Amino acid sequence: MSASEKLHESAAMIERLRDNLSRTIVGKERAIRLVLVAMLSGGHALLEDVPGVGKTLLAKSLARSIGGKFQRIQCTPDLLPTDITGTNIWNPRTGDFEFLPGPVFANVLLCDEINRATPRTQSALLEVMEEKQVTVDGVSRNVPQPFFVIATQNPIEYQGTFPLPEAQMDRFTLSLSLGYPTEAEELQMLQQLHDSVPVDKLEPCLSFDELRDLCLMCGGVTVKTALQQYILNLVRATRDDDEITLGVSPRGAAALQKATQAYAFLDGRDYALPDDVKAIAPHVLAHRLIPAGGRKADAIVARLLETVAVP
Repeated sequence: MSASEKLHESAAMIERLRDNLSRTIVGKERAIRLVLVAMLSGGHALLEDVPGVGKTLLAKSLARSIGGKFQRIQCTPDLLPTDITGTNIWNPRTGDFEFLPGPVFANVLLCDEINRATPRTQSALLEVMEEKQVTVDGVSRNVPQPFFVIATQNPIEYQGTFPLPEAQMDRFTLSLSLGYPTEAEELQMLQQLHDSVPVDKLEPCLSFDELRDLCLMCGGVTVKTALQQYILNLVRATRDDDEITLGVSPRGAAALQKATQAYAFLDGRDYALPDDVKAIAPHVLAHRLIPAGGRKADAIVARLLETVAVP
């Protein structure tokens, strides 16, 4: 199969996935695209949004669409690391310990209000995200593949929360907000309450093998040296800016390139453009910054995108 035929086939698979998700989710095309960018680039997504805007529906619909296992964790201050990773329990019939898997043994994991969990529990989850495995009592077990985490934070309520430190925010490929629907979208949602497909009845439209092939093709999207230099210039500009206390790490630079490849791939191209970098950079860079003096990270990234020269 030629490269153009492979690209055409991959575009058809992506369109099939988008259409399937639209059967349960009204509007939110931009949010769906960003979540797919995170998944195809091999990363994870952080959703910073208020309750009731469809975060669980999005995660569950994605899991159903790829025929994967969905799990949800509701984070609370009393949640223990073993509550998410699993633990060994004594079986009196066999006279031995047996491993009881935690909810991280899933293909799509929704970690709701991650900042309500204690730092110790947050660290356990983020370790699984990075290492793709769980170690309990000295025994390591791989989590299923694909493994994709969507974590959420409520940007309004901060009482009783444990904000993620910068090193842990860096583990998320991108951050986004679903936001409230438009009036037309909300009306359409109400009109479709009786006609829409329940998420539990959503049929898979993509196999694990097809998803793996898409990820491999996404990683093969061409990023020319000049564009890599542009990515590097953006990242390094965050480290020398007077309005930023802590800039983007090298991990962030790699995440920006991978996300740029995925963004271009979702447009049906096997090469990336500066416009792809500009479109995805606010979502990849902003949550990795520590602004100085109460400034807004989004505004800083927007300013850098205006001032850093485009190749």
